[in-house]
Amino acid sequence: MRKFLSDVNRIVIKIGTSSLIHPSGKVNFSGIDQLAFVLTDLNNQGKEIILVSSGAIGVGMDKLRMTERPTTIPEQQAVAAVGQSELMHFYNQRFLAYNQQTAQVLMTRDIVDYPESRKNAINTLEQLLSMNIIPIINENDAVAVDELDHLTKFGDNDELSAIVSQMLDADLLIMLSDIDGFYSDNPNKNKEAILYSTISAITKETMAQAGESAGSKFGTGGMISKLKAAKRILDAQSAMVLANGKPPRIIFDILDGKEVGTLFKGEE
Repeated sequence: MRKFLSDVNRIVIKIGTSSLIHPSGKVNFSGIDQLAFVLTDLNNQGKEIILVSSGAIGVGMDKLRMTERPTTIPEQQAVAAVGQSELMHFYNQRFLAYNQQTAQVLMTRDIVDYPESRKNAINTLEQLLSMNIIPIINENDAVAVDELDHLTKFGDNDELSAIVSQMLDADLLIMLSDIDGFYSDNPNKNKEAILYSTISAITKETMAQAGESAGSKFGTGGMISKLKAAKRILDAQSAMVLANGKPPRIIFDILDGKEVGTLFKGEE
């Protein structure tokens, strides 16, 4: 069933904070370097690559030597503003080592909700791809808010990556996290938990199996947000693979059709 993965052309890769930041809170430079190598190599093969990257707050916390994630919105946005520029510095440095040009694209929910803004965002991304430039997308955490009727926040980058996949009619979304895929139960608590190879529909039972898992203290997201993203992908009749992003070279295995992670794809 996974043979089709070797033929996909337009790929959105979402990398989570846990793949960019060590448990110690320090930046995972080897992971960033390997990600740059893998995505550049795929681009050299002629594939169109879009990276949706978390990590702004995690990198900002490291830069500011903070050990605990700030709790107030203004603090989080300030730390994200510091971290985003630092994160892009790391990406620019490592991608340029492989002669690959990148571009930063910051988005808020209203950009994709309003037709004219959505069209402009799509045009920008399409132009970057046509120039063999890899867009690096993140939510504009420094200004995004989610209150009353002023909804500008996606919720997390899991949803953002699925929305970007829809906007660009991507063939595949690869979601890299700190877990090997989707399990029947929390594998950290239940050693009998089963790793699903393929999921063809997101049901109430599937959502219940996700539990109440949350992201790390350096990021947001959890299994429920990944399933919501998967549902969006399935509704668009596309495909998504959830896999462990340590190391990022697993992307090669995914595109070779190897049985790694969980494939979310509707039945033929």
